[in-house]
Amino acid sequence: MGNTVIIGTQWGDEGKGKIVDLLSKHADYVVRFQGGNNAGHTMVVNGKAIISHLIPSGIIQQKKCFIGNGVVVDPFVLLDEIDYLISNSIDASPKMLRISDRAHIIMPYHRMIDSAREEKIGAQKIGTTGRGIGPCYEDKAARRGIRFCDLLDFDLFKEKVATILEEKNFYLTQYYKTKALDPDTVIREFKQIKDRLIPYIDDVSVILHEGIKNKKILLFEGAQGTHLDIEHGTYPFVTSSSVVSGNAANGSGVGPACFDEIIGIVKAYATRVGEGPFPTELFDEIGDKLQKTGSEFGATTGRKRRCGWIDMVVLKNAAKLNSLSGLAITKLDVLDDLDEIKICTAYEHNGKTIANFPAEIKILQECSPVYETHPGWKEDITAIRELDDLPINAKKYLARLEELSGVKIKIISVGPGREATIIKESIFN
Repeated sequence: MGNTVIIGTQWGDEGKGKIVDLLSKHADYVVRFQGGNNAGHTMVVNGKAIISHLIPSGIIQQKKCFIGNGVVVDPFVLLDEIDYLISNSIDASPKMLRISDRAHIIMPYHRMIDSAREEKIGAQKIGTTGRGIGPCYEDKAARRGIRFCDLLDFDLFKEKVATILEEKNFYLTQYYKTKALDPDTVIREFKQIKDRLIPYIDDVSVILHEGIKNKKILLFEGAQGTHLDIEHGTYPFVTSSSVVSGNAANGSGVGPACFDEIIGIVKAYATRVGEGPFPTELFDEIGDKLQKTGSEFGATTGRKRRCGWIDMVVLKNAAKLNSLSGLAITKLDVLDDLDEIKICTAYEHNGKTIANFPAEIKILQECSPVYETHPGWKEDITAIRELDDLPINAKKYLARLEELSGVKIKIISVGPGREATIIKESIFN
């Protein structure tokens, strides 16, 4: 296996955690390059679900893991996650985990602003997780953020907190009509944890470059999905970072020429958490069945996921934006009991067929899916481990996804466990 980027192709929750866990066995380093603890990756190991929000999924395979400069990190959440992994006999010590000194810190005022903003706008809310991710990225772009390297000079850290809170407290109290934060309290909270954090802080870019020079295999783990990308997604119902493959380089401090494979993760149907347009969303008993059979609840928020048929306009857009070299199909088994399965091949808007993903949110909200219908296979596939053993209708369904997307399927997941996987075309050589 060469250096590989794992990307979600839909609206997140595609099952990236399982695929990263699977591929981590063949990698030396696993790198998270964007997002924050608004992500949730679930891995099932020996029948037990292990959920990570910040630390790359490769930690389960006990590979060296890195949180890149493109990630925004809540240090209190990070330490809780480290303790959680250790309690599950997973080594998450500084020997196994490094955080970029250039990664930005989610501060308490970021969380307060995030929640207050959603509450204030009410029905027009974006549907954020309220974790402070967006406000942290705002401060990063406005050049008033606090980075992990600032913890190495705590006098500078204290100075920054006092200066920034003067503005943030005015914003919180005067605009949002909420309470102010005491700078001394914030500084005291960070003083209590900084000695635990400092051993994890490093120049991740340098370590990764050294690894590439020494022929280490790198696996880059994305969060969310392509259509939540700040540049290319269903704006403004998007996340606050760029989630596409191009940002794997920028968010980790390596050059894009080091990538050998870019694998797009696609659920065999479609889901979305939170607000925003979803052209193939189902409001009938089939949608309910997908939700229940697929246990479609957000790993981070616990929110019920909206469910619908797979959307090839979305998948083809993801293939274009990410230069996908392969697909990993997840949760194929969730479709086992269906008589018919639909594939959205285009949209219809005001009598016109739309083949490409539109930028205008109003148009997307008004689009109707154009479907083709395929017969289901009505057979339990969870124990199948070879492609040839799949029911003929399942193989036809997969072949049609390949044909429409123009990208080869390389991995097929037929259940939550590591072993419930079919390797259609190996990327491990």
